[in-house]
Amino acid sequence: MPVKIHSDLPAYDLLREENVSVIPRETRMADMQRITEMPELNFLVLNLMPNKIITETQILRLLAGTSFQVEVDFLFPDSYEPENVEKEHLERFYSSFSEVKHKNYDGMIVTGAPIETLSFEEVDYWQEFTEIIDWSFQNVISTLFICWGAFAAFYHHYGIEKQVLEEKLFGVYPHEVRGPGRDIVRGFSGEVMAPHSRYARVDEEDIKAHKELEILLHSQKAGAHLTARHDRRQIFQTGHFEYDAGTLKQEFERDRRKKIDIDIPENYFPEDDPGREPQMSWRKPGQQFYRNWLYHYIYIQKTPSKHAGNVFAVKK
Repeated sequence: MPVKIHSDLPAYDLLREENVSVIPRETRMADMQRITEMPELNFLVLNLMPNKIITETQILRLLAGTSFQVEVDFLFPDSYEPENVEKEHLERFYSSFSEVKHKNYDGMIVTGAPIETLSFEEVDYWQEFTEIIDWSFQNVISTLFICWGAFAAFYHHYGIEKQVLEEKLFGVYPHEVRGPGRDIVRGFSGEVMAPHSRYARVDEEDIKAHKELEILLHSQKAGAHLTARHDRRQIFQTGHFEYDAGTLKQEFERDRRKKIDIDIPENYFPEDDPGREPQMSWRKPGQQFYRNWLYHYIYIQKTPSKHAGNVFAVKK
């Protein structure tokens, strides 16, 4: 189903070239309903990644692969000072928190940020970040926190400290499903592959100490990849289902150019040969995860009258 975004957003043309369904934001609601005959969900994406356009495109691609029409707003903190994106891009396509805090959203995504080695209080926008995620708990049906976003939410809401790694966790790792009966991992079987690229982790025992949290995807090497609250309001993902096939390759080549001592990403290049094209072994589980999230954790909660017995309905 389509995502509804500004037609001048760079991701618009990129996704159209891939035959991904996108609709200009200026399209009227009535026309949207005639086009899709599906309910619309409104999303907010707090994009903290340096390359905004790449991350925008990755997330929009996955949202467009679900059964819903999705309208997306992009957000940046008022206290955020961009260094890797033109200010005009933020001014045209992003809202500040002060501009959206009066609204409600069906879903929210909080991206990672390449700042895992900093203490949270050292982050320039930390105070505003905590205000935003506190706000999301009251104004968003379900929020997905990715990588640094997950570590930050674990810390702020549950006091779970992140642990800085001596070496970067870098590669694609197999995961086992810990909660096979849970809707968010419905359709997953066998080993679930997912990419990771980070300098931090959280201890699983610290997560398990909180009864409202459940680890649903676990890796022997990467640890807890997917954790969810029992009430479905928050999901924590330490890896990157949204990554493209070439994302780890680009990071590897970037770090090599910067003379950073980095190993070849594990389980990524065929026969560990950087000259060969990597396979996107996480494509299907990534697509299934987003479908499950939007349907079971958001749509059903938004329309409780259609789903008798739903105990997770959220009033908005």
